[in-house]
Amino acid sequence: MSAPRIHLDATLTTGAELTLPEGPARHVAAVLRLREGAALTLFDGHGREAAAVLVEATRKRVVARIEAVTAGRGESPLAVHLGQAISKGDRMDYAIQKAVELGVAAITPLYTEHGDVRLKGERAAKKLAHWQGVASSACEQSGRATVPTIHPPQALGEWLAGRDDALRLVLHPATDTTWQQAGEISSAALLIGPEGGLSPAEVDAATTAGFTPLTLGPRILRTETAPVVALTLLQHYFGDLG
Repeated sequence: MSAPRIHLDATLTTGAELTLPEGPARHVAAVLRLREGAALTLFDGHGREAAAVLVEATRKRVVARIEAVTAGRGESPLAVHLGQAISKGDRMDYAIQKAVELGVAAITPLYTEHGDVRLKGERAAKKLAHWQGVASSACEQSGRATVPTIHPPQALGEWLAGRDDALRLVLHPATDTTWQQAGEISSAALLIGPEGGLSPAEVDAATTAGFTPLTLGPRILRTETAPVVALTLLQHYFGDLG
């Protein structure tokens, strides 16, 4: 059985002893019920991970000693930036979680015409921190050592203007499959609309920005299911699922 994986925003140095923050410490001691001598894997979220052993594990304090530091594994050669229309509640969490498991490099939550979620001020900051936590947990589960950045929500037009990825796809009914013959690419942008879909004007804006329509078959997928299917296709053709 592999050692539990814990994301720790800290410098990983062989021989160092690190006191785990409250959240990870509670997970290790109270949820996993690990004790002194137990092995675990720490990763810094920036591509490095460490084999560690617990030297103290109490309700008040959990300390791990780093035995060895290595480069993390599990990163796809294809860096996909997902532009995901914001959806309510658990749907957005699900989309982020599965996208991270499928190797996404970055996610930008998007405001769209048919989207009905608008975030401001403290609520926006709390939601962004929550989404980043979802990404971190997905890395712990999936074996990634690099936590994708969840960017602050943007208007769709702003996000489109900043995209220069080698391959750009927008989820929209189409018959053109030439994107599958794009050859070797290292970066891609994927745009997923809200439950009500993107408006005609938004689809036009995307195609003007160099996005090719992508269809995912004859059935209509939920906004949280669509990125799972689309990312699987991209990883199959250009990443590490082929």
